[in-house]
Amino acid sequence: MKNLFVYGTLRHVPLLEAVLGKPSDALQIAPATLQDHAVYAVQGQDFPIIKSKAGSAAEGLWLGGLTEADVARLEYYEGGFDYDLAPVHVTLQGAAVLKPAEVFKSEDSAWAPDGPWSLADWQNTYGVAAVFGAVEEMSYFGTRSRAEVDRMLPMIRARAMAKAAAQAHNTALSPGGMLRTDVTDVSLRRPYAKYFALEEVDLRFRRYDGSFSEPVERAVFVATDAVILLPYDPVRDRVLLIEQFRMGPFLRGDALPWQLEPIAGRIDAAETAEATARREAQEEAGLSIGEIHEVAHAYASPGCTTEFYDIYVGITDLPDDVTGVSGLEQEAEDIRSFLFSYEELMQMVDTMQLVNTPLVLAALWLARHRDRLRGTA
Repeated sequence: MKNLFVYGTLRHVPLLEAVLGKPSDALQIAPATLQDHAVYAVQGQDFPIIKSKAGSAAEGLWLGGLTEADVARLEYYEGGFDYDLAPVHVTLQGAAVLKPAEVFKSEDSAWAPDGPWSLADWQNTYGVAAVFGAVEEMSYFGTRSRAEVDRMLPMIRARAMAKAAAQAHNTALSPGGMLRTDVTDVSLRRPYAKYFALEEVDLRFRRYDGSFSEPVERAVFVATDAVILLPYDPVRDRVLLIEQFRMGPFLRGDALPWQLEPIAGRIDAAETAEATARREAQEEAGLSIGEIHEVAHAYASPGCTTEFYDIYVGITDLPDDVTGVSGLEQEAEDIRSFLFSYEELMQMVDTMQLVNTPLVLAALWLARHRDRLRGTA
């Protein structure tokens, strides 16, 4: 049996439960402090580090009587943050005797302290997503190495942020009145997970007559949330579109796998949709976007994928020489941009030359709001 002292994100009990795979009432937990130490935020990261500091006391939780399996799960999870266990003695709340424990520490010199770390601030920003991410990470315990999971972390965290966003923001109308609680007997498997994931699920759902369906099996393509941005210059009354090779049309057998589309990109963990839109505009077309207008927030194909779109029209300057070839080399992007007048855009909509659904939707939104945008330009 081992005792551990946790001072950072594992003080968030739902996260601790996800990592250990057991409820907190099955654990020995007590508030504790580690003398002559302080907890710091890390520059550019969403987790803290602990450092020696005379006269300070780091607050945390003492976890007692952990089994070898518990510690193995904790080491697997913390291994993604380059932590190692070190022996310490801590003071439990209301007790005078020091308790032996171990604490996860890191000597990574690349992690620069950035002021005090706040558990409450972290919970408000990352708490829900961190639990979703931990659930996926720990589902690989015993089947994938920590190094494999480390390579997957950016997409695991982005998928987790998408799940958190689904809970936090929902303006959908559901006149039937059914809720997530009207789904039961859920059993999930993940036969494939790398950049994207495929999940197979068995479940039953409530029918409109009040009964539950027979068990059904479904497969779902699990992606992150994505931003779609149509750049529009209201002064010149033109838009910028990009063209690039796309795997979906290619594997469908399409003779034209180079697709004309708006600027788009996946929302990274801890990034807002609007920030993604501005970043992708720079990366894919070298554009600085001014005011951003909401077009839609919608699922791409809810019957088979979790992919969710935040679609915008972005106001920008589009002179004749703005086009070119862009993209990130590390992502094998080769993206060419083109300018089209508003009339050319709508002609392509009418003649079915645009085969990208979010682009058609954004173009139709622009048709509805063009006069207003031009009037305030």
